[in-house]
Amino acid sequence: MKKVLLGTFSLIAIAGCSYNVPSSTSFFSSLPEGVTLVEEVKPSKDKVVIPYTKYQLDNGLTVILSPDDSDPLVHVDVTYHVGSAREQIGKSGFAHFFEHMMFQGSENVGDQQHFKIITEAGGSLNGTTNRDRTNYFETVPSNQLEKMLWLESDRMGFLLDAVSQKKFEVQRGTVKNERAQSYENRPYGLMWERMGEALYPEGHPYSWQPIGYVEDLDRVDVNDLKAFFLRWYGPNNAALTIGGDIDVDDTLEWVNKYFGPIPQGPEVKAADKQPAVLTEDKYITLEDNIRQPMVLVGWPTTYRGEETQASLNALSNVLGSGTNSYLYQNLVKTQKAVSAGSFHDCAELACTMYVYAMGNSGEKGDLTVLNKELMDTLEQFSKEGVQQDRLDQITGMAEADAVFALQSVKGKVSQLASNQTFYGQPDRIESQLDQIRAVTPDSVSKAYQDFIEGKHKVTLSVVPKKRLDLAVREATFTTPTRTLPEYAKVTEDQLDFRKAPNTFDRSVMPEVTFGVKATMPELYRMYFANGMGLIGTVTSETPTVQLQIQLPAGERYVRQGQEGLANLTASMMEEGSTKRAVEELQATLDKLGSSVSISAGSYTTNISVSTLEKNLPQTLAIVQEVLFEPKFDEQDFERVKKQMLEGVVYQHQQPSWMASQATREVLFGDTVFARASDGTQESLSKLTLDDVKKFYGQHYTPEGANIVVVGDISKKEVGKQLQFFEQWQGDAAPLTRPQIVKELSGQHLYLVDKPGAPQSIVRLVRKGLPFDATGELYLSQLANFNLAGNFNSRINQNLREDKAYTYGASGYFASTRETGAVVFSAQVRANATVPSIQEFINELNEFSQSGLTDEEVKFMRLAVGQQDALKYETPSQKAGLLSNIVALSLDENYLQQRNQIVETVSKETLNELSKKWFDPNDYQIIVVGDATSLRPQLEKLDIPIEELEIIR
Repeated sequence: MKKVLLGTFSLIAIAGCSYNVPSSTSFFSSLPEGVTLVEEVKPSKDKVVIPYTKYQLDNGLTVILSPDDSDPLVHVDVTYHVGSAREQIGKSGFAHFFEHMMFQGSENVGDQQHFKIITEAGGSLNGTTNRDRTNYFETVPSNQLEKMLWLESDRMGFLLDAVSQKKFEVQRGTVKNERAQSYENRPYGLMWERMGEALYPEGHPYSWQPIGYVEDLDRVDVNDLKAFFLRWYGPNNAALTIGGDIDVDDTLEWVNKYFGPIPQGPEVKAADKQPAVLTEDKYITLEDNIRQPMVLVGWPTTYRGEETQASLNALSNVLGSGTNSYLYQNLVKTQKAVSAGSFHDCAELACTMYVYAMGNSGEKGDLTVLNKELMDTLEQFSKEGVQQDRLDQITGMAEADAVFALQSVKGKVSQLASNQTFYGQPDRIESQLDQIRAVTPDSVSKAYQDFIEGKHKVTLSVVPKKRLDLAVREATFTTPTRTLPEYAKVTEDQLDFRKAPNTFDRSVMPEVTFGVKATMPELYRMYFANGMGLIGTVTSETPTVQLQIQLPAGERYVRQGQEGLANLTASMMEEGSTKRAVEELQATLDKLGSSVSISAGSYTTNISVSTLEKNLPQTLAIVQEVLFEPKFDEQDFERVKKQMLEGVVYQHQQPSWMASQATREVLFGDTVFARASDGTQESLSKLTLDDVKKFYGQHYTPEGANIVVVGDISKKEVGKQLQFFEQWQGDAAPLTRPQIVKELSGQHLYLVDKPGAPQSIVRLVRKGLPFDATGELYLSQLANFNLAGNFNSRINQNLREDKAYTYGASGYFASTRETGAVVFSAQVRANATVPSIQEFINELNEFSQSGLTDEEVKFMRLAVGQQDALKYETPSQKAGLLSNIVALSLDENYLQQRNQIVETVSKETLNELSKKWFDPNDYQIIVVGDATSLRPQLEKLDIPIEELEIIR
């Protein structure tokens, strides 16, 4: 029920057991030549299992198939056992760099076509790189599977002929932009890089981050990258995992056809485990553009899969996860820290236990004091340990998480692929749960004694610029100048190319031979005498229930000057009831494996419930208690308000927030639409507990509220379980007052200063339309699809792929019930700010004047028209669909109506809308960046400049 500002790592990577099939089974006789069955795991009534069959091709490729015909989709994952830990000193970032290169076309797939083909198929795709593996994945309608195997095999076996120095240069620029956006221009963005450099000696595989160092990327060329690919990207170092609505025989035939001829790569041996070893305590300091100091302390522990990992994971939860943790109770609840927690970061070669605390902004952020509180809390744990009841809570959540993880094909496939890569055993759910159940209070205490108590550690102080006095202590470690080997250029004749034989014409993309149609889930409705409505659907793939209560209590209902009140009220609702403290409620929920969270949006406050079906009655009892008997304690109020004030400080230093707030203020002036939903320091400071009670009394009412239910439960049973709502009485919530937004005259450039920023956020914005499902707004979104609505759109291809100005550029229509905005945006290199604005203007001008090509219209119809097959898979997706229907008063068949529009809308209609909505002269320009250096450049645009001081 609690939220923290610093993301933490989850307790476990869910996993399980497998059952080997005897080699004498007759199933072998039906396999294609060159394919060997390794093992099979069947469904179990007694255990949580992901069924699968595992095969191996003669070239060493591991293939895992997990059929699931519940939805007409498939998920394909290719995981290579190579991450930044396999890189050489001086050539950091290669694994991540190659993730980019793998999307740049191959011998039989044209430049930028990989994204386009999958988008056109109605699918989604991405790739990720970490220290130990790189994976590439796509989710598509099930009729597209053969095409996906053609795509993945072409870049595994036929990539290098298409890799050019030019592509290398463009992607090198893109990676630099990504590093600047995710590290240099993000608050606290460099702390993990500093921590890794201090924890590990120079040259250790984890001493650098997967993004790498710019200096390494700058000194290499395309042949270095090709050599890296040839070393690590062979089929014998990969796992191909496919799940969803598949025919096993057809799939094996395709896999063997496309992947079988690819030659095996060099042998890959398991890397040695290398947990960090510290011979002394190290203190390091990072000065950053922040307002809230943070202390982060790390101790080396073990490595992934080692027998003590489960106890260390439990220790991390006991110390710093949730309201019942030591750190929350000692630091957050007492208001000594804005946020505090713990997590066990476990990787293949080494793991680290972290504890952290974020201090208040202003003079109270002395990390010396905060660090002492951290250490005192650890000492308290050393003396008191943990009770079995707390471990039962952790086990309850783990067991429920194992079930919830089975709700999506992507989730199951990702687990199978990861566990195969690191353990050679795809399904480890039950064995992992057994390890968790075996954790005892003694084993947790022993883990603490073995790895934490009295052991050397690294302490990182992140402090505002020029405030070294706030650090825990003066730094004893500074990252030394890197010792790089002399660079030896790789020549073409040094590369050991492996060419697959042409056993068929790979230049021919497989055709789709049948169509896929998504079916709208069957819905039911119920109505309560007190004005509440309910919409639901039954889904029985997992024994779970997802429930959402929507109340007419969003920030739109808040009076001017009270911004943030809806969010503050929602947070107070999570502080327990008059009967039980929040700690007791949370302990009960954890044992049940349930979650209850309350959050405010623009128009509604949502109570979100997730539970195993068998535990729904006990979970609803807590919902009833919290909703009808909130505690509303003055002491809790002061703490929660202070946390929100510090949360505002944290969020408002983010460049993305600054750009969003500038957009609101420029377009909507002094109306409520210009307000930040999380409030301002001024508005939050004035709020009282009486304000919260009044808002609760007026807006937490059944009149106009809606309930969404998705899960393994019948309509009749839902009615029985929710009978308590019949007794709830209340008046209708106050109505909102209409707002008049003044039209803007003339184009201006609004400059928001972020001193020293290495990047600028560039936005072109104009007032848009209120939400509609099938009218002009939707049609305009279709028109925008090829301009800025997908990876292959004109604007993204221009600014990212052609110019390397940015990590990504996009455009979208944002809308509410009452108004809207059109936004084109990119975070660009600071020295590319003016050229980026010019390219935005050029692209908008061309598109508004000339419109779409016939090819773009066809691409839009195929891409948008086939997306529905992926929309209703999980209970949360279904709940989102139903929530939109009730919150926005949509027709139950509005998605079918949209499909009809996509199929029939004319090119002329889209071009008319493009002319209306994409004329660059109708847009205001917003730039968030270093005003001092940018202003002289921006003046060359000959557009009136106003420096905008945004409301914080």
